[in-house]
Amino acid sequence: MNYRHQFHAGNFADIFKHSVLVILLDALSRKSAPWCYFDSHAGAGLYNLQSDESRRGGEAAGGICRLWPVRAAAPAPVAALCAAVAAVNPGLDHGALPRFYPGSPLVAAAMARASDRLVLAELQPEEAQLLRTHLRRDARAAVHLRDGYEMLKALTPPAERRGLVLIDPPFESPTEFAHMLQALRVMHGRWPEGVCALWYPLKDPPAVQRFERELLRLKLRRVLLAELRVAAPAAPGFNACGMALINPPWQCEHAIETTLGFLRDTLAPQAGSHRLRWLASAQA
Repeated sequence: MNYRHQFHAGNFADIFKHSVLVILLDALSRKSAPWCYFDSHAGAGLYNLQSDESRRGGEAAGGICRLWPVRAAAPAPVAALCAAVAAVNPGLDHGALPRFYPGSPLVAAAMARASDRLVLAELQPEEAQLLRTHLRRDARAAVHLRDGYEMLKALTPPAERRGLVLIDPPFESPTEFAHMLQALRVMHGRWPEGVCALWYPLKDPPAVQRFERELLRLKLRRVLLAELRVAAPAAPGFNACGMALINPPWQCEHAIETTLGFLRDTLAPQAGSHRLRWLASAQA
């Protein structure tokens, strides 16, 4: 694959995904028992927003750079994400925009306690080596140079029995939804109580609808769908994404709703929208 997240780091989709990730991990941390975090497509872990790749795409301008000046007014999950960004930008001048943006492994590491673990898969050798470098001082993290879907099949359930799986593929292949569903099917059969967050772009409505139908066929007890748009549905380009949350921790819904509303108003006050709905709920 030739996908490099460096081109997209810090964009609206990262802000959305990482804010939801913060909510889920914070909820797991309300109990003292340790948790294990799995990341199937971990990436390099840290991205330079002033690199040629980032400047070429310019996507951070509509994400972290738009959020940063108003972070003091952000709800707690977004504030925690901004704290993770600040941690990788030590000595940042007041009023300056961040130069570096953390990927999901570093966001998870910022949320993890001493007893928690991170199990991270990255298939591209260069990216995996960068991730190891960024986490070299963190004994809680293990980086695997391997296919993330295969890792989930091999290493779940964790000994902790509590935890979260993030499946966040690049969606370069038209079969990516099928791969996600198969990984979820296998993992849920082995670890039915595990929390799983599946990220996907909202670029192909028929494909997303098929994905939702297949999720229903898995007969999962609790599936919460979250979506964020930063432009009208008919607008060209990548401007919307979603997450399917399997077994979201109790009472996460309100925090996600509040967070999505803030992100909509901050990142796309004119044309933005968001949606949160239960695809399946044991309480219904």
